[in-house]
Amino acid sequence: MERLIFRVHAIKHMFERNISTDDVRQVLENGEMVEEYPEDKPFPSKLILGRIGSRPLHVVVAHDKATNEKIVITVYEPEPTMWEADFKRRKR
Repeated sequence: MERLIFRVHAIKHMFERNISTDDVRQVLENGEMVEEYPEDKPFPSKLILGRIGSRPLHVVVAHDKATNEKIVITVYEPEPTMWEADFKRRKR
């Protein structure tokens, strides 16, 4: 896997939500892309859904192709009131 860089925002939320770097790696390696943000700057990013046991996690990650680094922007447990039951689609 590419080198992972964690933004301060991601580290703060991981600490608050008891999410480990291993959890994030597992989501990135085995998860499913549910949204793309091609206009994000400085690099396009994606929202990845994965599960740690029965716990769903969303990871927003960007990819710097020049350095082959993945930048973890944020990590969170999706809020059931905002997402469909599969956590792949936002509720309208």
